[in-house]
Amino acid sequence: MEHLKNAFDTIAAEYDTQRQYVIPEMDEFYSTAVWAAEFSVPAPAILDVGAGTGLLSALLLQKFPYAQITLLDISEKMLDVARRRFSDLDNIRYVVSDYNIAELGGPYDIVCSALSIHHLATEDKHRLFERIFSVLKSSGLFVNADQADGETAYFHQRYISHWNMFLQNGPLSNTEFAEVLKRRDILDGNEKLSVQLKWLQECGFSDVDVVYRNRTFIVTVARKG
Repeated sequence: MEHLKNAFDTIAAEYDTQRQYVIPEMDEFYSTAVWAAEFSVPAPAILDVGAGTGLLSALLLQKFPYAQITLLDISEKMLDVARRRFSDLDNIRYVVSDYNIAELGGPYDIVCSALSIHHLATEDKHRLFERIFSVLKSSGLFVNADQADGETAYFHQRYISHWNMFLQNGPLSNTEFAEVLKRRDILDGNEKLSVQLKWLQECGFSDVDVVYRNRTFIVTVARKG
């Protein structure tokens, strides 16, 4: 995971400003993840896996201002951005560690993640889903806003072409565009949506569904019954 840490340490300062030019329909993507994180208690315990700069957690705090949130990420520089974002709050905890091997703590009412888990190897993704299930309370939710491959080679290519067109039509410089493609080629390891849903069911989640999809970008929700 050291290559991931180095890559995200490098882009931490500009990560947030580039998001809207890298993720098609970014606002809907994130707002659907927040909508999916529905819970009855006013102060849920939340774990943000691969939290980065805390973008998803910031949106969740608008819905659950009294939540106790743990931000877990391998990149200290990304979490430094999150620390500045939440500098006036005392209900945020920061853990700099590789969540692929670190203890997740818990139990939690909600485990969430945004654009992180797809970086793991296939077997590590499946194992992480199992570990997340184990640290959730009964009726807890796992909300994963991430990426998925097309179900066939045809759709894989169509999704990539759509994403490339979005990047090219945005304000990214040629250098920034090339860096995004390089990170995607080196760091991304997308799994098919059908595979991810199957893994969640195999882990024991009682309610599993996809609540958003825009080609590559997905939001899945799984509830521990």
